[in-house]
Amino acid sequence: MTKRPLHPRSLAAQAMGKIDPLTKGVVPPIHVSTTYIRDEDNAYSSGFIYGRPDNETVHEAQAVLAMLEEAKAGALLFGSGMAAATAVFQALSPGDHVVASKVMYWALRAWLLTEATRWGLKIEFVETDDLAALKAAVKPGITKLVWAETPSNPLWTITDIAAAAEIAHAAGARLAVDSTCASPVHTRPLTLGADIVMHAATKVLNGHSDVVAGALCAREDDEFWARIKTVRKGQGGILGPFEAYLLMRGMRTLHVRQERQSASAMALAQKLSAHPLVSRVLYPGLPQHPGHDIAARQMQGGFGYMLSIQVSGGERAAVKAAAHVELYKRATSLGGVESLIEHRASIEGAGSPCPPDLLRLSTGIEDFDDLYADLDQALKAGHG
Repeated sequence: MTKRPLHPRSLAAQAMGKIDPLTKGVVPPIHVSTTYIRDEDNAYSSGFIYGRPDNETVHEAQAVLAMLEEAKAGALLFGSGMAAATAVFQALSPGDHVVASKVMYWALRAWLLTEATRWGLKIEFVETDDLAALKAAVKPGITKLVWAETPSNPLWTITDIAAAAEIAHAAGARLAVDSTCASPVHTRPLTLGADIVMHAATKVLNGHSDVVAGALCAREDDEFWARIKTVRKGQGGILGPFEAYLLMRGMRTLHVRQERQSASAMALAQKLSAHPLVSRVLYPGLPQHPGHDIAARQMQGGFGYMLSIQVSGGERAAVKAAAHVELYKRATSLGGVESLIEHRASIEGAGSPCPPDLLRLSTGIEDFDDLYADLDQALKAGHG
């Protein structure tokens, strides 16, 4: 009898349903060995050679993520989101032309402007949500990679992934998408035409603010994916087994966390839009958001857990409001079960695309009324 296909939420909840063969435990064990026994003929029939590229706990977590992203070529875990992202650019050749989102994770943007250019990569930043501008920037036969972050941090602009893929592929380039702030619960870029999807797995994939990790998933097992594997193996940007175990634990509850977080983010965006001390709310779930129609088409079951607000009264009022939160935590990062708030312009410094009156909000799983009440009192204190 043919088994009925299971929903991704079911497969993720049970870590693909794997049972430990030794103990019959329902939670996969942590494999920590760094070396493996050779066969008598010096072969490795187990498929495991050395701990840097080979670890069963890492493989199991990669399998869960590849399933969630519908990644035919599989997934690779890295020691951080930056390690994952930079591996894509390190797989290119000197002189290659890259088009990247103007609004993106600030540390990666800084790395592209400094280290990547030292290696001979030619980086051009463009508003990737502007398809005309994107098409004008991509050079047929010259551009090798388009890097789009959507929703883009911290302004939450939306890039049309399917359209961006068409533009990239028509020029002979690949499309990589940073989907950290969407997660595979809401967006699966590979199914929309992207070639690579990247996650700072530190964020919502893990969801508990206790693991630093990164991930890449690929649509096709081609020469570029093989090159990325070589970069990861040769440069040692791996994830340890304990971190992989914690990440897999986080992915088992990803769906329920994302449903709660995105529902609260949507409710906050709607209510804060009417707040007298908020001049603007940036959230793709709002009908007035410029990218709402595209987001509604390519995001499922919600619009994510991140939003930003611009505070009436300018930078001083925004900074003061952030100083007066009680439930929200003033901290960097995002996607955890605890709600965070941050004045991004102060963090990013010179060259930041963030308006000085902007506060970035990462929505956790706390009670919605408590979250709103905390923001309300903080905004009032900021204008006091």
